Amino acid sequence: MVTIQTLAAWLKYGSAIVLLTLLFTPLTQAANIEVAVDRNPVSISDSFQLTFTARESPDDDPDFSTLRQDFDILNQRQSSQSSWVNGRFSKTIQWTLDVMAKRTGRLLIPSIAFGDDATEPLTITVMQAPALNNRDDELFLEVETTPEQAYVQSQIIYTLRFYRRVQITQASLSEPELDDAVVEKLTEDSNYNTRINGVSYAVTERKYAIFPQQSGRLTIPPLTLTAEVVSGSRSRFNGFFSSQVTRTKRVSSRAVTLDVLPAADSYTADHWLPAEQLHLEQKWSNDNLRFQVGEPLTRTLTILAKGTTVGQLPELATPSDDAQLKTYPDQPVLKEQKNATGLIAFREEKIAFIPSSAGTFELPAIEVPWFNTESQQMEIARIPPVTLTAVAGTPAAKPTPPAAPASPSTQPTETTVQPTSAGDHFWRWLALFLGSGWLVTLAFLLHRHFRKPKSQDVPLVDSEHKRLKDSIKRLKAACQVNDAQGAKQALMEWGKMQYHSASLGAIAPHCEARLRDEILHLNQCLYAADQNAWEGKPLFQAFAEHNAREQIKRPVDEALEPLYRI
Repeated sequence: MVTIQTLAAWLKYGSAIVLLTLLFTPLTQAANIEVAVDRNPVSISDSFQLTFTARESPDDDPDFSTLRQDFDILNQRQSSQSSWVNGRFSKTIQWTLDVMAKRTGRLLIPSIAFGDDATEPLTITVMQAPALNNRDDELFLEVETTPEQAYVQSQIIYTLRFYRRVQITQASLSEPELDDAVVEKLTEDSNYNTRINGVSYAVTERKYAIFPQQSGRLTIPPLTLTAEVVSGSRSRFNGFFSSQVTRTKRVSSRAVTLDVLPAADSYTADHWLPAEQLHLEQKWSNDNLRFQVGEPLTRTLTILAKGTTVGQLPELATPSDDAQLKTYPDQPVLKEQKNATGLIAFREEKIAFIPSSAGTFELPAIEVPWFNTESQQMEIARIPPVTLTAVAGTPAAKPTPPAAPASPSTQPTETTVQPTSAGDHFWRWLALFLGSGWLVTLAFLLHRHFRKPKSQDVPLVDSEHKRLKDSIKRLKAACQVNDAQGAKQALMEWGKMQYHSASLGAIAPHCEARLRDEILHLNQCLYAADQNAWEGKPLFQAFAEHNAREQIKRPVDEALEPLYRI
């Protein structure tokens, strides 16, 4: 049998063992070091940057000796950055290398050791140097397009490189202008070094995405660069305030002619959408796709396409043809992201579904046909059909019906009359006298009751009437300042008293057409990205007109206090 003392000893020695284990176990973990290149592929004659990034201090300094087997290291620098955010300290260390490949092909950037830490290997493609026409010039322009043959509205990457082996102080470059094409500049310019016939050149590279809008021959005219080149001679007034002597030089690129193909014959869809990649997805505010009558369920549809503009993306949502399921689409979110490989287009649509009755609702499949410019094949991105289930909301508790009064035909229980004495006669006369007094008092109270105003008959009704007026006042105040949430709360309180409905979707069907539409518009705005866009004046105007008509239908004693428009 284990005693308490034995158990305590085990815990004591066990804790000591755990403590010794922690003391002799290394507390540091391997640092995660990322490696990246500024572009891929590269030319054999071009330099490129290798960047090694550590989020914490590595085990030791890096050993780049294994890198020299296939690459020349031209320059090396190190930088670090520390920050303290929300009580957490973070540090980033970067090593940046300017390197050039020694041979062409797919070269492996080997794992670089940082003591016991190491990076993952990385593969880069090195190509032959392009043929240049002006190799002996001190500065010149070269352009290329990828691909050289493209489809209408598909993406063409237009790359311009500015080579120079002289110092310049400033330069201006014309932009490509095309009547039948959309031109987008991509990212910032990149700078690197290259060698041509043993001569070092500094290179500035700029990229554009071009989307031809008509098939046929497309000519990109030459671009012109004007630069101020620093002269080797010095100014005659070589003083402190003397400026450098420069000369202006102007160079132009060659014109590029492309053959733009029409839409592919194998493409059978109506909407032509060429892209390199395309992704379609949906998200729901409630993953189980069950919601209550009158309550919204929001669907978010997203399409992401590489190698196309956002204007080419199709609409995704279609209105429901079921009268029992209302749809309220929000304004779509449109974005474009630019990187060195081209444009990425983004479209997001949010749709709120509000059922007016319980049941199941079938949403059809969503299909987006598109043409894959890489595989030259038509593809279809698809979201399968969706079944929504609407359930009835929790009904309001019904008041307990009053007890039915006793029927006049109900006979009292018979009792046996016993002979009475003289004392019994006294009490009988006393009871008769008191009963008569009670009847007279009751008659007096009934007379006063029927002479009082109607508004004092039932205090409970008067209290509910006051609450109803207060909810209308709050609605008016909320509409005056365009407070969508405040208007919602006031309407829900009003609708609960008027129609025993606890949601905007359930209140709307009880109202006239104009007020119904304004309530549904408010409900839609509440689930939109920008609630500030809602304007309360139209809702309260419709509300005032609705109540004015309701007052005409009601008896005079049930009329509400007159309403005034904003």
